[in-house]
Amino acid sequence: MNVVVLRGAVSRPPEIRELRSGQEVLSYNVTVPGREGGPAESVPVVWFDPPAGAGDLAPASEVVVLGRVRRRFFRANGVTQSRTEVVADRVIPARRAKVAARAARQTLAAAEEAFI
Repeated sequence: MNVVVLRGAVSRPPEIRELRSGQEVLSYNVTVPGREGGPAESVPVVWFDPPAGAGDLAPASEVVVLGRVRRRFFRANGVTQSRTEVVADRVIPARRAKVAARAARQTLAAAEEAFI
């Protein structure tokens, strides 16, 4: 099972673009604290067909991201490259702590059920 729960700060303004398929994708980075006091880490996040207003996330906004990890491959300048990113299913402002905690518990409970 591929499950990700991130809590951190939006570290660059969201960018929205339309794919050739007509699908919209919103992308931004979330900076999360490092493990055991280590350096912070920046995680690229993409959100397909985000709800209206999702692009209004301002840098430094604290968010909880629920989703999955994916690695995609693409060609650029004749060279195959790859990018690892989190594909968001939900992005919840951290200030909505009860909603974010409930959503995270539901996501983790579903992951646990997959192993039972």
